[in-house]
Order: sequence, then structure tokens, then C-alpha cells
Amino acid sequence: MRFLVRDRLLGIGDDYWIEDDRGNKVFLVDGKAMRVRDTFELKDTQGRVLVDIHQKMFALRDTMVIEREGEPLATVRRKRLSLLRNHYRVTLVDGTVLDVSGKIMDREFAVEYDGELLAVVSRRWLHVRETYGVDVVRDDADPALLIAVTVCVIHLSEKEREDD
Repeated sequence: MRFLVRDRLLGIGDDYWIEDDRGNKVFLVDGKAMRVRDTFELKDTQGRVLVDIHQKMFALRDTMVIEREGEPLATVRRKRLSLLRNHYRVTLVDGTVLDVSGKIMDREFAVEYDGELLAVVSRRWLHVRETYGVDVVRDDADPALLIAVTVCVIHLSEKEREDD
């Protein structure tokens, strides 16, 4: 499953569609402006909220939380003690840990579980300049969760760059 994201629109308060590789709208990322914390909702085409994404308010380092139906699903943060700035850890509520690494700012990175590839984020195979793709490589993977992880990682890396 390949999804296309228009990169230039990624920001709080901006709403943008994520399309499949045939150009059909699949997910709406609804950025919530005027909030105390950075907040997004990932919605389906009927407007149903699939996951909520928000910044954790009181954390030692920037952390994003992904919730489904009001229940925590995952936390996303830059990996501690990593020499690479482009390495993030996603911890699901069941204890499963996903690793995200690559060139985050260039939109060239992978999401893995225990060394197995779940998704690849890339601009390489696209001709539209400000677009990147999220290629979910496992059929049993949760596309909404992997899209939410992508939104979180990119948002955290952009915030970190702004703070430098």
C-alpha cells in the first residue's frame, strides 16, 4: 500500500489529504490550531477520527502520543543515547517497540519492528517535488498507525530543527 503526502502543507492548523497511489483520498490529517499543545487528527474519508496525535505536555524530551478512541496506542520520541539525530523510537502500549531511522528531514526513512521492515517513507520514486510516499510493505500492518508515526516523526524532527 503506497500513500502520497504533500509535504509543503505539513504544519499545525493545516489540513491536508493523504492519497493512495491512484490519487484517491484516503486519510485527512486535520491539524488543530490554537491549542496549547501540537495536535492532529487522522480521519478517514467519511470524517471519522481514526487516531488522535498530540504532543505530551510534561516530558523531559519532546514526545508525541498517538491515541485510538481515547485510549493510548503509542508514544513517539527521539531515541535516547543515539549518535544519530535521525533515530526515533515508537513504543506501543503492549510494549512493542518500532524503530524509525534514516534521513528524516529528507523524507527518506524506514519504520521497522525487530529488524523487519514495516514501512518506507521516500521521495525517491516520486516526480512531484513536494510530495513523499509512505509505502506500507506488510499486508498485516496498520496503515493509520504507520501514517500517524510518520506525522509524529516529521513533526518532532522539524520542531527540533527550529529549536537549534
